[in-house]
Amino acid sequence: MNQTKEGGSETGGKPTTCPQRRAGFAAARKLPPRRGWAMAPPFMYSRPADGEESRIVKSFMKGNGDPSVIFSFRMNGVSVLHIAACAGHLEVCKYLVELGGDVNATGDGAPFIGMTPFMASAQSSDVPTVRMLQGNRVPPFKGVPVDIDCGHGTPLYLAATNEQDKALKILLDHHANPNNMVNGVLSPLMSSLVYRSLKCMKLLIKAGADVNCRGSFMTPLLFATSRGSYINYIQFLLKAGADPNIPDDLGRLPIELAALRDCKEEVEMLFPLTSPIPNVPNWSIEGVISHAKFEQKKPIDQGHLERRKGLFKSHADRAFKQKDYKLASKCYDLAIAHGESATLYANRSLCKLLMGDGDGAFSDALKCRKLRPNWAKGCYRQAAAHMLLKEYKQACGALLDAQKFDPGNAEIEKELRKARELMENSPGDGDEQ
Repeated sequence: MNQTKEGGSETGGKPTTCPQRRAGFAAARKLPPRRGWAMAPPFMYSRPADGEESRIVKSFMKGNGDPSVIFSFRMNGVSVLHIAACAGHLEVCKYLVELGGDVNATGDGAPFIGMTPFMASAQSSDVPTVRMLQGNRVPPFKGVPVDIDCGHGTPLYLAATNEQDKALKILLDHHANPNNMVNGVLSPLMSSLVYRSLKCMKLLIKAGADVNCRGSFMTPLLFATSRGSYINYIQFLLKAGADPNIPDDLGRLPIELAALRDCKEEVEMLFPLTSPIPNVPNWSIEGVISHAKFEQKKPIDQGHLERRKGLFKSHADRAFKQKDYKLASKCYDLAIAHGESATLYANRSLCKLLMGDGDGAFSDALKCRKLRPNWAKGCYRQAAAHMLLKEYKQACGALLDAQKFDPGNAEIEKELRKARELMENSPGDGDEQ
């Protein structure tokens, strides 16, 4: 559909039919993990079977066997080396590098835009592939800069985001900088915390990561105490030297955020390390909780809330454009916490759709429609979620609603025809095909 604005830009896009678990490029890639991948002639790509040295592509040549045929093949702007690196296919990567594959080449098609094969390998779970592409294994290949960033973050950040602690350790052993910021706001340590990888956090801090993430939009301790279910991470951060006396932009300390959630266990951990707050008359664990609840009843300046909401939305929009849907969804969470809007729910619904979370996408689409019932975009989001869930009858209903609010929209009509065709060919609405 056409872009629709409501107090700022909105992410666009159509429903996808092949979502994956990982955020970023992995959320949209069409490569089945740990299996071969067939491509159109003249090229056939298959992963070496276990125990075989190199069962790679041999039918890539039509003429004299010129290796350039392999590298001229691109699917939606994605090279063969990118695909092999992403999947962690070591022998294929070795073979392609020996043929002259450029490990510094950036992809120019979704979901690899701006990524090198080395960066792609950092999101795989195959450590030897990461090590080889970094330059240890295939002479005379000299390797790539370990902190290369083509717009999606460094390989270290990508490994942290995908909880790949083994790949992350390889990168740190090669002197990757644990304090590089992505877009000036997010570090590998913060990413490890957001995605709950204690192993990655420990490796990063051991390598010299700033435990307070100076320059980030908030400290890890502030994030953990504001969200809930991070008690083990809070304990670890405090032992690692995190400063509990750094406030958020509203002047609240981590102990106050924990108290607002009525989490006494977190307050007890933070209390001995937190300096007394002047406006808390009873400086005790119970006193802090009581004071936080009292302050919560006071109205927060609406202008400040809107600024915060806009900040988190801008981070989310940027992450979405870089196809980091998991991070975008997290940032939309934070924006929604500062004030609901149909746009935010529509955007988060699309993120969940692209990550393969049909139920989550559907839930957000319903919330979007509740806030803005006559908006075609909300109907379209709901239809996309139904399509992913193979609920074609319901998808048709949502698209008919969209037609009423945006008559003549060609994209809606196209998706409606598709949904009707699938419904007619389906053995039963909602059944597996």
